[in-house]
Amino acid sequence: MLPDSHPTSSSQEQQKKTLTSSSSSTLSKKTQSLLLNINNNNTPPYFSLSQPLVRTSLFLSFLSLHLFLFLAFRSLPFSLPFSRPYSPVSSTNASLSLHHHQCASGRIFVYELPAFFNVDILKQCDNLNPWSSSCDSLVNNGFGPPATHLASIVPKGLASTWFRTDQFVSEIIFHNRILKHRCRTSEPGLAAAFYVPFYVGLAVGKYLWLNHTAEERDRQCRMMLVWLKDQEHYRKSHGWDHFITMGRITWDFRRSKDEDWGSSCIYMGGMRNITRLLIERNSWDYFDVSVPYPTGFHPRTDSDVAVWQDFVRTRRRDTLFCFAGGTRSKIKDDFRVLLLKQCHDASGSCQAVDCRGTRCANDTSAILRTFLGSKFCLQPRGDSFTRRSIFDCMVAGSIPVLFWRRSAYYQYEWFLPREADSYSVFINRNEVKNGSRNIREVLEGFSDEEVTRMREKVIETIPRIVYALPDEGLESVKDAFDVAMEGVLGRLREQEQWEYKWK
Repeated sequence: MLPDSHPTSSSQEQQKKTLTSSSSSTLSKKTQSLLLNINNNNTPPYFSLSQPLVRTSLFLSFLSLHLFLFLAFRSLPFSLPFSRPYSPVSSTNASLSLHHHQCASGRIFVYELPAFFNVDILKQCDNLNPWSSSCDSLVNNGFGPPATHLASIVPKGLASTWFRTDQFVSEIIFHNRILKHRCRTSEPGLAAAFYVPFYVGLAVGKYLWLNHTAEERDRQCRMMLVWLKDQEHYRKSHGWDHFITMGRITWDFRRSKDEDWGSSCIYMGGMRNITRLLIERNSWDYFDVSVPYPTGFHPRTDSDVAVWQDFVRTRRRDTLFCFAGGTRSKIKDDFRVLLLKQCHDASGSCQAVDCRGTRCANDTSAILRTFLGSKFCLQPRGDSFTRRSIFDCMVAGSIPVLFWRRSAYYQYEWFLPREADSYSVFINRNEVKNGSRNIREVLEGFSDEEVTRMREKVIETIPRIVYALPDEGLESVKDAFDVAMEGVLGRLREQEQWEYKWK
């Protein structure tokens, strides 16, 4: 289903045209008309500064205004909230107050981009992937087709919460959710944040492989920025209060030379100050924010979350550790080869799932069953530092074992527990390579109480790393989208306190 952006009325369309008009050194027609109206119609008759009473009144008014402004501005840095006399609150006012409290960090305006930048991309789903159609993976608001093959594994009442979700669909998920967000506003003048619903990751995907030119990989992002830089509120803030979801890893948008991999979107003029939500960030770039990879579990209600948590908490786990992944023949000294060897050497203590090729694409039953039956899951880096499997593993209640700190600890700060050892195990990969540490021995060194404690922390984290099925979210439990929105609004509010912001 394509996102419904709720087309505006004719009056709103006129306002939109005003907002998107280019600024210039001259006043807008609206402002010129307003000034003309004041000059022609609003000047009181017989007004003369030569009249003594008028001069005295003006002087006193001017003096009073200066005194008021002096007292007001002096108190701004440490002023207290304005206190009103007590009065009974009606049910209507209570509802409005609650809604205001829910949006205390500000409201979000969603740009209505030309369809070329989002809706039309979905319509061209047959051409988004150079090898096969992506249409099936984009159905159900981007969640993909139902994972009916998991019905025999998951609790009966939760079978309809599992989907074959692709890892690169966060742009669709965020767009659909933000259109129904309780703090969305149709008035840009009331907004603290501006969302740009450009499906940049889906758009560039077809151009990342084969022999496409740098111009082809950059075209749609460059066109979007031309449109965006013509918007009044972007020009006003230079992008500091804008954010966008880029549904791939940051390195797919950081091409520095034409012959290198990916698009140069992040390096283009206009993107510098925009907060970017990605499934893997550059930890040295303040404007990159990492959000969880989409997994296959999409709860419908708070109850679904609780039932799943109880299910993974009480699951019998007979295997000490597991590894789901494939070796990389083109990578010299592939670390995964070493992990598979240690897994095989551990005999009955480890279970491996061979994921060469596409055998493990989008929630195969073998992966979920393996994670559910294992206490720990080995998580080497993927094609980049992160991999979706970390989240698949945690959703199944298995404790991730990491070998690169950048795989999780320098990512996902808003979503994962602050104390790394509370939910995961870190083993230095170099010690595994030189033989000074054996994975099985390290994991066997944890007591049952320690394993239970870590697993409970993983289970506690599950709601924050999954994306709920309803566009409105869950009743009270915050999912990954809710956490991301709170984080974005909080970050933009903090930026407002900065004394200096570059253009």
